[in-house]
Amino acid sequence: MINLAQKDISHTLGKFVVTAMGVGMLLGIVLIMIGVYRGLLVDAQILLDSVHADIWVVQENTMGPFAESSRIHEDLKDSLKVIEGIDKAEAMTFQNLQLYGQEKPVRVTAVGYNPHAEINPINKNHLIQGRVLGQAHYEVVVSVETGFKLHDTINIGRNIYTVVGVLTKGCVSSSGDPLIYVSLKDAQELQFSYSNANIRNDRDRGIASGGDTHIANAIVATIKAGYDAKEIAKKISMWKHQSVFTNEEQITVLTKNLVERSAKQIGLFTVILVVVSTIIIGLIIYTMTLEKIKEISIMKLIGIPDSLIVKMVVQETVLLGFFAFVFGTVFSQLTYDKFPKRVVLESPDAFILFGVIIIASILASFVGVAKVVHADPTVAIGG
Repeated sequence: MINLAQKDISHTLGKFVVTAMGVGMLLGIVLIMIGVYRGLLVDAQILLDSVHADIWVVQENTMGPFAESSRIHEDLKDSLKVIEGIDKAEAMTFQNLQLYGQEKPVRVTAVGYNPHAEINPINKNHLIQGRVLGQAHYEVVVSVETGFKLHDTINIGRNIYTVVGVLTKGCVSSSGDPLIYVSLKDAQELQFSYSNANIRNDRDRGIASGGDTHIANAIVATIKAGYDAKEIAKKISMWKHQSVFTNEEQITVLTKNLVERSAKQIGLFTVILVVVSTIIIGLIIYTMTLEKIKEISIMKLIGIPDSLIVKMVVQETVLLGFFAFVFGTVFSQLTYDKFPKRVVLESPDAFILFGVIIIASILASFVGVAKVVHADPTVAIGG
């Protein structure tokens, strides 16, 4: 039996391929949008996974340093260490900074930790050059995305820091900013100390300034084997009157509370693009059907059943959707790593989109099918 869809496509192959490529670019953008959302989830957990903490202790009635401002006394770590079940406890800071020295300022997230403590948030598997921090002052480990190289010097605040280590691409915060690491003492000076001008102004106002810089944004702790993190977190919140989150709860804060709005926006764009792709496919099939309405009328006149002609239209539409998906997949694979933020493409997402596109193509074919069913055979006679 002659395959009418195959014959028709071969007759207008150029137009068919160009159309499939155009729709395919839209579908490629859909895949990339989904990949951006996946990337947000990955970025949100990079720092948490590097710290390997079981418990996060933060300022009372706050959700932690990644969601809102949190200040807590550094010496709380010593009190936590004596609690039954706690293995290690250390103070850490997290702050946004602008680094200068490149063609344009680089926004980064600076992590402050004690280089000589037992908890080191730098994942050594990500270290591609140099070493981790070894001194209490004036050393920094940067992500390669900052543009700085090993042994470069960077002006941060009042001091000059030397780059002693470089991390691989992709070491970013939940907001997508590259990570840098400085010592806890340097980080506390950067975040909590006053400038000389502020101190003089406060003194003129009769305000005692300077304050205590032995502050942290969070105390991270690990627990001993056999103890339940939730139970220990509950005890700490009762005794120390602080907000305490397990690592799983902190992940929830990052992935749901902070990423949720971005996820909704990306989801809305994705739905709009799929709908637009469906409409475009429907319009193209309708146009292609109109172009051969005389041929369709002739086929009906010589007795070819409507079902066979309808099958041709549906097959053309599904093939258009299929090849558009193929082009879209190729397009997304070739371009996803060019985006400034992480894009994670996963096979299950592609398979789901493929199913959606096939269903959308079948629905889009109805506009062509309707035209076929109502085609008047006398049009062929009328010339």
